[in-house]
Amino acid sequence: MKKTVYTTTTAVTALSVAERGLGFLYRIVLSRLIGAEGLGLYQVALSLFSLFLTIGTGGIPITVSRMISKSKAERRPMDEVSAFSSGAFLSLLLTLPVCLVLFLFGKNLTFLFSDERALPVFRILLLGLCFSSLYAVVRGSFWGNKQFLPPSILELAEESVMVIAGVLLLQRVDSPALGAERAAWAVVISYLFSFTASTICFFVKGGKLSSPTKMLKPMFNATLPLTSVRASGSLVNSAVAVLLPVMLVRAGLESGEAVAQFGIISGMVLPILFIPSTLIGALALVLVPELSEDFYRGNTERLKKNIERGLLFSLLVACILLPFFYAVGKNLGMLAFANPTAGEMIAYACPILLPMSLTMISTSVLNSMGFEKQTFLFYFVGAATLLLCILLLPNLCGSYAYLIGLGLSYTATALCNLLFLHKKCPIFEKRGRQVCVHVLFPALFGVLFISLLGKLCVTLLSKILSEFFSLVLSVAVMLLATALLYLLTGILPNPFSKKKE
Repeated sequence: MKKTVYTTTTAVTALSVAERGLGFLYRIVLSRLIGAEGLGLYQVALSLFSLFLTIGTGGIPITVSRMISKSKAERRPMDEVSAFSSGAFLSLLLTLPVCLVLFLFGKNLTFLFSDERALPVFRILLLGLCFSSLYAVVRGSFWGNKQFLPPSILELAEESVMVIAGVLLLQRVDSPALGAERAAWAVVISYLFSFTASTICFFVKGGKLSSPTKMLKPMFNATLPLTSVRASGSLVNSAVAVLLPVMLVRAGLESGEAVAQFGIISGMVLPILFIPSTLIGALALVLVPELSEDFYRGNTERLKKNIERGLLFSLLVACILLPFFYAVGKNLGMLAFANPTAGEMIAYACPILLPMSLTMISTSVLNSMGFEKQTFLFYFVGAATLLLCILLLPNLCGSYAYLIGLGLSYTATALCNLLFLHKKCPIFEKRGRQVCVHVLFPALFGVLFISLLGKLCVTLLSKILSEFFSLVLSVAVMLLATALLYLLTGILPNPFSKKKE
């Protein structure tokens, strides 16, 4: 089982990395073609659209996945079909009426945006709401059946379609508002593609529909806490999209400059800082069905070992990537986005990776075990922290208030998650302490050592080489140092010792 998890995780991770890499390149194209202001308008509209998309999907895909896993464990195949059908029905029920009402009568919703130019962008995005919601349910059915490759391939294809459509539509754009609208059309086109392709794939692989009546109530009850958490997250993001520009204007910035600052953070900085989410999300995707089955079957020891592996992997990902962001963040911001502010923010905000990684994996673990209500409450602790920072700190540190708030929010949520997880399934016993001593402490030491080494390399090489080549060589030195350190400390297995044996 361990080998299967690692093999599947590797394949899903490779596809996710390709998808995120393509998305990262598209962000660079967007920033160059429509500028920080256009990117800000696009992100403002997308944040509100994400709220309605989350209401329509939210916890439905993961609940469909968990119910299918449970039905398999209990050997009830008809419940598997009913779980998917109830998920699709509930998703349409939550999105179609909202989509029609907001699209037809939403002309007076400018008060929901910090800039009224974002309203047309939002109404374009609404056209893809139902398509994306149904695709999410199909994706959940694949997860529950442990078919992880089809949805990963479809998501990569969806990203590819959006990039191609976006590049074609964004030629000769003469204003930030027009650029944001055309970027929204590219998103809608990609949603229509993923819905069509996933539906075909679902039926080709033997997918069926049945009456949703039997599983509709359990689906709703199980989905409500998860949807509430994710809708709250989207609501908080929408609130930030409105509040941050307003607070920055009060702090002395012009309106367009404030929107541009939000565009820099949400459209340039956060996509880079969230790179670990690709790897952690791939692991969580594979682990969730395994954890659900172990939990419902009472396989406590295997459950505990998989939880420990997930937490350890997530922390190691953060520890490996953090020094690179610190050392070359400024150069990366200039090369990718031609924006020095983005580069500085990437370098200064990279410590967010540690609590963010723990929050992501621990939330997925708790949800797979059926503790959605607890993660809902813990999320609010972090969300309140973030909003307080947005309201109180812009006068002191400008747009950095958002990044400080994110760091404190993830820290608070991670602490709550881990304490509750330890209470329900003790993970910090003798073996857990040994892992901290032999793995985490060396990894944290590596963060400090490799960060300083990378910063020194960048400083020295930038004096004799161009920015691009100094960045490439610095990254190469850091990669070599990271590999050697992790091999010497035993965090990574030594391939040569296996050959000798």
